[in-house]
This record gives sequence, structure tokens and C-alpha cells, in this order.
Amino acid sequence: MTSSSASRKAKIQAAAPKGGIRSGGKSGKGGSQGGANRIVVATVVVVLVIAAVITAVVLGSQDKKAATTAGGSTLPKNVAAMGVGLVVNPGAPATVPTLDLYEDFQCPICARFEDIFGLQIVDMVKANQIKLVAHPLSFLDDNLRNDSSNRAANAAACASDADKFLQYHAATFQGQPAKEGAGYTDAQLKQFAVQAGLSSTALTTWDQCYTAKSHNQWVESVQTQSEKDGVNGTPTVKLNGKAIDLTGLTQASLAAQVKAATR
Repeated sequence: MTSSSASRKAKIQAAAPKGGIRSGGKSGKGGSQGGANRIVVATVVVVLVIAAVITAVVLGSQDKKAATTAGGSTLPKNVAAMGVGLVVNPGAPATVPTLDLYEDFQCPICARFEDIFGLQIVDMVKANQIKLVAHPLSFLDDNLRNDSSNRAANAAACASDADKFLQYHAATFQGQPAKEGAGYTDAQLKQFAVQAGLSSTALTTWDQCYTAKSHNQWVESVQTQSEKDGVNGTPTVKLNGKAIDLTGLTQASLAAQVKAATR
């Protein structure tokens, strides 16, 4: 195994909750912050430089070729209704802030955000320091003239049914094509499911869900609702409903904002 392959596998495995996601208990007390603090301390202040390029990933007019009624209307696990995001850790206590994450799996800046902040956010989820709500978008299909964003979002939704959303999310961004617009093949999206830890019956169930596009109407509804909510670019990160300024954001400043928003 090459060093890059080992690193990729480690990041995907790190997205898996260890010992289960705890419910109850106020964030920031005792040893619950160990993971996030470890990342902040171990990492020299890393700045996400996106000010000059964020406008290149602005949502444009949504002339979806595929009807929003295509595919199935089944909601993924931990989704309450059409248009709303997927709650990654529904057992999070009411005292912690909600972090809404809007990303398109074809967005290169989203992949950069994941590379810098992904493990920190995973640690926050594991420690129940935040309630993470994911909104997988698909607007880049129009810009790039393919359907990879939609298919990847459907694939991630199917992985959520097996409680593997974070792992699938990590694997997909790790496997994002170097050339924007190259898109994902069905075989690649299935391989990400394997990398996320799905096997045997669970992998078969995922494959059936993905092939049937069982959650497609939800995927389309999330894109539509995000536009109505004023989300005009990716990545967009909201803390308790307020957009975080990503210009100059560091792991330390993200941790500080989460702490300040905790009741």
C-alpha cells in the first residue's frame, strides 16, 4: 500500500464513530474535546483561502434536465422531510449548536474544506459538540454538464441508511477526480461504499438503493430548498442558522465559534 493510499484509508476510517455516538451530556466538559483539540494543537494554523475563488462555485440558474419527480421518494435515514438536511448525529444534546454543511461532491473547494476541517468536524460529531446537518447539493451538474453530483448525493444518502454517511462523505471527497468535470463513474461510487465499510448484505442493500435512486426526490428537494434559503455557493457552513465567514477560517477559530455558540 502506498503512503497516499494509507493516508486516504486512515481518513475514511477516522470518520467512523468509535464506541458509538454518545447522547446526553453537555459539550465541552470533561474529555469530550480531546479529538478536536488534538487536531488544533497538532496543526499549524491552516487558513482556508477561498475568497478569490468562492465566486467560481456560485449557484447558477437551476435548469435541471431530470425532473424532480424522477427516482424514489423515500427519505434517507435521519431525514425528517423533503428539503431538509440529513442529521448525522440525531442523539446530540439540545445544548450544542447546529452546524449545517452545504457541499457539492464535485466542488473542488469543498474537497479542500474537507481536507482541512473534515476530521475536526468528525471529532466534534463524535464528542457531540455539534449537531451536524448535511445538505448534499447537485447544482454543478448543470455547470459541468454531467450528473455526477446527483448520483454522488444519492449514493451518500443510501450510505446514510446504513449509518455510514460520514465514512462515505470522506471517501467520495478523497476520490474526487483531479480534473473538475471528469465526474464519478458508478463503479467508483460503489467502491466508495466499500471503502466506507459496507459489505455483504449491507453493500447489496446500498447497491439496490443506489440503482433505484430511492432517495432522488429528496436529493432534488434539498437542492431546491437550499436556493430558497439563499445558499449561493459551496461550501456554505452555517452555525445555528448563521453563515460562517470562510475567508481566513482556521481550525482554532472554528472551534472557538462552536464553543461560543454552546449553551
